[in-house]
Amino acid sequence: MSSTAQAYSYARPSALTTDRLGLSTSGGTTTRGPVTRPHFFSGVVTHAAPAAAGLLGLADVARTRYHQPRPTGFRDPVVTCNGDRLRLESFSACGGVYARLDLLQGALDGDVVERGTTNVDVNGPLREALARVGGADPLHLAVGDDELAVTTLDGAVVEKKVPLPDRWLRGFAEVQVITAGFDPRAELSGPEAVRFLRGLPRRRTVLWAVPAGRALRLASRPAPGAVCLPGPERLGTMAPLLRFARALRVYGPPVRAGNGPAASVWELELPGMRYVLSLSPELHRGFSGEGAVLDALATDESADDAELVGALLAFEPRVEPDLLAGRAGLDAPRVRAALTRLGTAGRVGYDTAEAAYFHRELPYDPDRVAALNPRLAAARALADSGAVRFAEPDLALVTTTGGVRQVRPGAGACTCPWWIDHRGGRGPCKHVLAARMTAAAELTEGAGR
Repeated sequence: MSSTAQAYSYARPSALTTDRLGLSTSGGTTTRGPVTRPHFFSGVVTHAAPAAAGLLGLADVARTRYHQPRPTGFRDPVVTCNGDRLRLESFSACGGVYARLDLLQGALDGDVVERGTTNVDVNGPLREALARVGGADPLHLAVGDDELAVTTLDGAVVEKKVPLPDRWLRGFAEVQVITAGFDPRAELSGPEAVRFLRGLPRRRTVLWAVPAGRALRLASRPAPGAVCLPGPERLGTMAPLLRFARALRVYGPPVRAGNGPAASVWELELPGMRYVLSLSPELHRGFSGEGAVLDALATDESADDAELVGALLAFEPRVEPDLLAGRAGLDAPRVRAALTRLGTAGRVGYDTAEAAYFHRELPYDPDRVAALNPRLAAARALADSGAVRFAEPDLALVTTTGGVRQVRPGAGACTCPWWIDHRGGRGPCKHVLAARMTAAAELTEGAGR
């Protein structure tokens, strides 16, 4: 498995001293453009203990391989200041769990210096200090620091080079597109949430959470309204947060009897904040192979729209498609398609609690993420080589080394082994993508004549 080294440079290690948590930043994007060490927020977190436990949970997710547990290195969380909130994100080392801690307006009292996205240093001593935070006292928080420039004279500069697996980068893009199609399925009160989460089995299995009045019951098979719980132990980082829990909300796609495993989102409401875990469909199955981004990347139809819409974003906590449509001179469907494409590049995230995208800029090369999809590369090679021929408006014949595949681009169906195995459950196969690329190219050529 190939990987890319992500270089971080911090003026000093993040640290928790007495009642002050200083999070050092490394390279990022703000409303003023790229900044070496941005300064986003200085003030107070009014609920220190749940904030510390939530940040520790993010760090634990980032260093965990759930399907094959073994020690792994730290991957520093990404933090975005959206003005009225701070969002901290991480991804598990195996690529199967996405975690986010939202510090909302009710938990913050201070000054927003700038809006934007950066990495923050989370180190061993900081983890130990966070584990000792308790009580109801407020916590002074600085995300970045105006004084960091002078601290480089004491030799405390922290340089890190962390290998980021290709599948990890792809997964970060996939999860935003997948969860944008989810709806709320259940909401539990604080006590019910504690009862449900503490009662989860620790065995590795795929279960289904079925709404039952004001509670959830576990089942071994899907039913209408159920939410998949693939690997209950992957919710383990919620355990230290349960004493602060006010509610648990669960999101997922529509399912029916006979459905296979599906991704899901589990959101724990805390005082003034939310801790969110998105789970891939199976323990051994990361988000990187789900193929949700492939259709958005397959053609250039929305590329220009995405560039225009992206230029109008300003780190809003909620991206309003209708407002963007008016500013961009596009209709709402084109704006939503552009947002999907921006999601594949890591330029927007998706918040299921508010059913809205939010602007952030992951500090990774979006072109590289797009290039990491082997199905997409194979589909382009087929389309460019003239391997696709349309026998009917919605029947394409794709010639490959394994024979001729019959493809229904509209339905996304194919006669290849990949489609027979997955039936579209992991995105389109390369033959469907190649047929859609060819159809779009022919349509463009026809319009230009």
